[in-house]
Amino acid sequence: MALGTETLEDTEVDVLTDLEKTFQIVVWNDEVNTFEWVIETLIDVCGHSEEQAEQCAMLIHTKGKYAVKNGSYDELKPQVDAITDRGIGATLEVMA
Repeated sequence: MALGTETLEDTEVDVLTDLEKTFQIVVWNDEVNTFEWVIETLIDVCGHSEEQAEQCAMLIHTKGKYAVKNGSYDELKPQVDAITDRGIGATLEVMA
């Protein structure tokens, strides 16, 4: 391939990459849910290890919110719904 030329395949990959955004689940601190409940939820819903879930819970508590998982919209949407179904505040946000 000569310099300065672009194949159709290269263009299609670039377009797909631009459309594929990465999302994050942000869990919000509150005065209702216990550390144990948040930790259990992160283990059950997000597949975190106990240590990872404990660290996330501490960051949620101290910072007011924390992004506990990154991924695609299709992967994370059911997980954020499961977290909120357990009474924990969580949002799905596009990563900057």
